[in-house]
Amino acid sequence: MATQTANALRFLSMDTVQAANSGHPGAPMGMADMADVLWREFLRHNPKNPKFANRDRFVLSNGHASALLYSLLHLSGYNLSTDDLKNFRQLHSKTPGHPEYGYTDGVETTTGPLGQGIANAVGMALAEKLLAAEFNRDGFAIVNHHTYVFLGDGCLMEGISHEVASLAGTLGLGKLIVLYDDNNISIDGKVDGWFTENIPERFKSYGWHVVPNVDGHNPEAIRAAIAAAQAETAQPSIICCKTLIGKGAATKEGSHKTHGAPLGAEEIAATRQHLGWNHAPFEVPADVYAAWNAAEKGAKLEAEWNALFAQYQAQYPELAAEFERRMAGRLPENFESAVKVAISEFAEKAEKIATRKASQNSIEVLAKVLPELVGGSADLTPSNLTDWSGSVSVTKNGGGNYIHYGVREFGMAAILNGMALHGGVRPFGATFLMFSEYARNALRMAALMKINPVFVFTHDSIGLGEDGPTHQPVEQTATLRLIPNMDVWRPCDTAESLIAWAEAVKASDHPSCLIFSRQNLPYIPRSTDTLDKICRGGYVIQEAAGKAQAVIIATGSEVELALNAQKALAEQGIAVSVVSMPCTNVFDRQPAAYRAVVLPADLPKVAVEAGVSDGWYKYVGLNGKVVGLDRFGESAPADDLFKLFGFTVDNVAAAVKAVL
Repeated sequence: MATQTANALRFLSMDTVQAANSGHPGAPMGMADMADVLWREFLRHNPKNPKFANRDRFVLSNGHASALLYSLLHLSGYNLSTDDLKNFRQLHSKTPGHPEYGYTDGVETTTGPLGQGIANAVGMALAEKLLAAEFNRDGFAIVNHHTYVFLGDGCLMEGISHEVASLAGTLGLGKLIVLYDDNNISIDGKVDGWFTENIPERFKSYGWHVVPNVDGHNPEAIRAAIAAAQAETAQPSIICCKTLIGKGAATKEGSHKTHGAPLGAEEIAATRQHLGWNHAPFEVPADVYAAWNAAEKGAKLEAEWNALFAQYQAQYPELAAEFERRMAGRLPENFESAVKVAISEFAEKAEKIATRKASQNSIEVLAKVLPELVGGSADLTPSNLTDWSGSVSVTKNGGGNYIHYGVREFGMAAILNGMALHGGVRPFGATFLMFSEYARNALRMAALMKINPVFVFTHDSIGLGEDGPTHQPVEQTATLRLIPNMDVWRPCDTAESLIAWAEAVKASDHPSCLIFSRQNLPYIPRSTDTLDKICRGGYVIQEAAGKAQAVIIATGSEVELALNAQKALAEQGIAVSVVSMPCTNVFDRQPAAYRAVVLPADLPKVAVEAGVSDGWYKYVGLNGKVVGLDRFGESAPADDLFKLFGFTVDNVAAAVKAVL
């Protein structure tokens, strides 16, 4: 039966790709034996409740092999029909070309960009470790599950795999088990010319438990390797499975030609004969379906956990309630009131501090009411100011709430995504804004998946000064704003910083980027009504003295400059209002009537931001002006640079006069 159950995966995958006339049959065929053993014998899950809290997580890092995952879900009893398989890669189907979180029950993360799946899995395993340390009690291991990953040569070539595997070994993520599809093939052919490192030795150096040279088509060998990996609880494990791409294909077995194209009707027919699979396309015998169906076993598994949790609830009612709240993603009831109190306190203090420090003060406020907050930085904690009085470093030996990611920006961002996907924690991580470039694809994936990690970026402009253009972001804020479903906040003072943090934490269906300054910025006094408008992304922070003749729009450190220009213009008899726009994305979602009040159509406009100018023309119009920076910076003290590049009262005032 083992051969038949594995072949069911092979033929469903072949037929799925053939029906679409598009896709990747080779990897599903090569990994079918691995998947058969893992899913039918080891994976703890409930197809009828894909969100069962204590389920094992399965990540297909080599997401191009999606036909395998869809076949697994279908056979196991998830809500994925034969018709869904036949609709592979078609518009609005539940079986898109690469697995997409939110489209298909049982898909734990969106994969396709190679290497990010294993990074997400590290985040999931890390979340499991932290929650287990916090909630488990003697006799009550309510958080106790594995994270399994399939990956291939491509994932291991990507640099992000080095970043996250190194950290996973350092943190001793013993519930993380990777099965490596070692078929020696990528799109260009045999990898001997471009990928020759010793993978077992590489992972040993990371501190992993390594099971080398496993026959990936021998169920007994695979079974023994997974059991050995489960027994090793102090280290993550990698099982190196020697496989043949396109395993079972009549004439194309082992060929890179099976990687990214349908096998063709003739080859599939020959393969049916070759493997003795005498069934029509998409037809699976009843006894094979019965061998695969995990619904009964899954229901029993969940019932056992529910019984354990009920006992836990009776003995530890407060912990149980907190666990349920956090896994449901609900904020504490006192969250809003804590933010309001802190806003009043920040207004009373009226501190002139860098917004990176205002961010740290905001974290201090939020951490007191958000025990699920898990922070971190890519080796820049003293610069990003992302720790707080209650932060505890995560180590190999226990839990905590603060992760030292090392210089691993891309890995950090993708790990944050995995933690958010796991649930139970609210993760954030930080680096310099300039190095958002390293993390960019993981930021995009967070937005694509509609999940809510918080990405903190400090040192936001030429205000960085002497470090020079290599470290001075110019285009980064603008391009981050272009990512669909991403909110980008660039606050101007302590009040806007706290509101930005609160809105980012409250978000349930999108990630946020919080962008903070290195240099000190003054607190700007406002009425309560004006403070309440910060959350709308853009608002009039200072009305004109008299009938407004123009509007100055600014963000971050340039709001102070805009207000000073407003005063200078008033002395010359020119009345302008100043709009602070900490988040263009949120402002753009406001009703048209509100936006028209903030930016009246009949008034000329000038935008001021120490970055590229193009994005601001949608607010100022072709007849407006933008005081921006459409070139790279220089190495010099910040004040000198702001003068050099025209971020002065006189230049802003001149721009306003030019549009009048």
